[in-house]
Amino acid sequence: MKLLVTGGLGYIGGVVTHRLVQAGHHVEVLDDLSTGHADVLPGGVTLHQRSIHQVGQVLTRDAAFDGVLHLAGLIAAGDSVRHPDQYWHTNVTGSLALLTAMHTAHVPRLIFSSTGSLYAAKGMDKLTETDPIAPANPYATTKYVVDMAIAEHTRATGIGAVSLRYFNAAGAVGRLGERHHPETHLIPLALHAAATAAPIQIFGDDYPTPDGTCIRDYIHVADLATAHLLALDTVRPGTHEIYNLGNSNGYSNREVLATVADVTATPLDIQITARRPGDAVAVVASATKAEHELGWTPAHPKLTDIINDAWTFHQQHPLTTEPATTDNRR
Repeated sequence: MKLLVTGGLGYIGGVVTHRLVQAGHHVEVLDDLSTGHADVLPGGVTLHQRSIHQVGQVLTRDAAFDGVLHLAGLIAAGDSVRHPDQYWHTNVTGSLALLTAMHTAHVPRLIFSSTGSLYAAKGMDKLTETDPIAPANPYATTKYVVDMAIAEHTRATGIGAVSLRYFNAAGAVGRLGERHHPETHLIPLALHAAATAAPIQIFGDDYPTPDGTCIRDYIHVADLATAHLLALDTVRPGTHEIYNLGNSNGYSNREVLATVADVTATPLDIQITARRPGDAVAVVASATKAEHELGWTPAHPKLTDIINDAWTFHQQHPLTTEPATTDNRR
């Protein structure tokens, strides 16, 4: 198939782009390089360095694309609270521009990068695709709004679409790993702390969990990429399906930091600070629907393997900017 990957030079988008090329698809990338990295682009793949709002310049009838994998967007929950206008502009109006361009160009398939953070937290129970929605920040809200827009678009135009609700993406695939600026995710921040002897914070240790710290579901970025290829093969005209992508197994913040210490053979300077407003006790996926309908199961479910791959990448690509406050609320 001829496919356009928006945000195809970002962390997850880069791995997806490489996997699509390896699978024999003709791939082009749209990325404005505001958060993506040009060195991620595979050889022979055309880069359209444009804003998502300019996607109509690429998706034309003459271009004859068979599908779009839409990963372009802003992703930091904490930042979205400070700058909600930017998240609505990029994530919502950008996605609406994409839907309009797809309709004009008669592009029949869409795979959308959504988030598991839009569900209402419910203690320690695993979250299913039918659980109540209650976004806790503008980032999650914008993803949910786009999910709703896609559902309406499939009914109106007959395209087929799949929304993949990621939980906490982590790990690396060779030279493809996390290079956010600033970095806010727990695993790369903990690896940075191990490499530099910097302290690492835990926000609250009095939650009703076995060790008192929040629990999150970490999914290897390679497994996320696999789900995109499977979704492309199963998308059906006129339907909008939603799938959770997680390991269906949660790890506490203390477990993550202990694993980082083991992998790096370095003790961490852990600082306990106050809880943050909006942090859920546990956010863990039920990925049963993806298993049954996509035939998808994580090939890298062990936290040790995820962190090992991330550590290998981090040693070659250490953080080049001052890390931000940990934000693992996706």
